[in-house]
Amino acid sequence: MVLEQIQTKQITITSSAANAVKDLLEQRSLEGYALRVFISGGGCSGFQYGMALEENIRDTDHVFEQQAIKVVVDEVSINYLDGSTVDYVDEVMGSGFKIENPNAVVGCGCGDSSQTQEESFPTNSGGCSGCN
Repeated sequence: MVLEQIQTKQITITSSAANAVKDLLEQRSLEGYALRVFISGGGCSGFQYGMALEENIRDTDHVFEQQAIKVVVDEVSINYLDGSTVDYVDEVMGSGFKIENPNAVVGCGCGDSSQTQEESFPTNSGGCSGCN
């Protein structure tokens, strides 16, 4: 008997990120909402990361649950974010969500933008205006 192994693409949500999302959902009374994680064109290094609390889930979205949080990633973004970790940091310089992406080959000092190996378009070599 041959067992077929199915590779599922997904991202990891740390416990601190999950707690921050749970707090936001509770504060805003958003029952049934999910954390949408996505990439969009732009940013100083090619793509920029985004997150939103959302209740509209499309048929083509990748949906999974971690740390009691429903996570939604669109079919394009999952290819660039596969294996990434969403964390929530609370530091002296500020607090917020942070995405660590093992697929990024070029990153921005602010952590909001990256470029992957597959990208074929030139990036802005001027640096990030938000980092300086």
